[in-house]
Amino acid sequence: MTTKTYYQPRSLDEALSLLAQHGPALLVIAGGTLAMPLINEGVSMPEQAMGLRRAGLNLVHRADGHLTIGATATLTQMAEQQEIPLLAEAAHSIGGWAIRNMGTVGGNLFAPPPAGDLAAALLALDATVTLADRGGRRTLPLSEFFTGFMMNVLRPGELVVGFDVPIPTGKTAFLRYGRKQANTPAIVTVAAHLVMAGQTVKQARIALNAVGPHPLRARNAEAALAGRKLDEVSIGAAAVAATEECEPFTDAIATEWYRRKMVGVYVRRALEQIA
Repeated sequence: MTTKTYYQPRSLDEALSLLAQHGPALLVIAGGTLAMPLINEGVSMPEQAMGLRRAGLNLVHRADGHLTIGATATLTQMAEQQEIPLLAEAAHSIGGWAIRNMGTVGGNLFAPPPAGDLAAALLALDATVTLADRGGRRTLPLSEFFTGFMMNVLRPGELVVGFDVPIPTGKTAFLRYGRKQANTPAIVTVAAHLVMAGQTVKQARIALNAVGPHPLRARNAEAALAGRKLDEVSIGAAAVAATEECEPFTDAIATEWYRRKMVGVYVRRALEQIA
């Protein structure tokens, strides 16, 4: 069965009204880089779809030390954010230029692992995500958005509408390991953000991707660094902690064992790069 109706709302209110009217039967599309291959191959056959390209959710604005990002802002727009190198590097690592021109920040949250590297960078930057339905909006830490494999806290009738990212005041690093140089599924991705007080780690944020059911914070690794000098001992402790707390899987790209092994290697490299 082919798609019979395609909606292009011109505002968020119109999009939310359509979602409330049609419910789960309405497929929501942002850039379409995830949905369209499934539709073209006959895996997904929605009767109704809604594209958000014209709903006014693609703005990127900096004010008061924060970057506000609309849900349909593209990965190319993120790759141009040179004031936040971690975000720019993460966006630039995703696919080729055609994918980055179409793919969106909001859509990347719904990419199945090992995809979804932009979310790892957003997690390391302490980003919040804003969700909206016809009853209003709610904002929560991005770390609370994911609940399991392809599962999240979205309620019926809700859409992801934007993100708020504090401009980082510390040092950051982004490392992504795949089988080839670019445009390849990740074996492990590490995003790190450390705020230092002299030689002591005042605050640590480490996020991982491709080694769990969704992008995740390595909180035990962060705890191994906080309040300690950033040296070989603390870096080694953080690498071990990240290795133990990740939840890798086996797929056609790598085994669970190899992914876990590479977590320790790449967390160490990211922290050594910052050091």
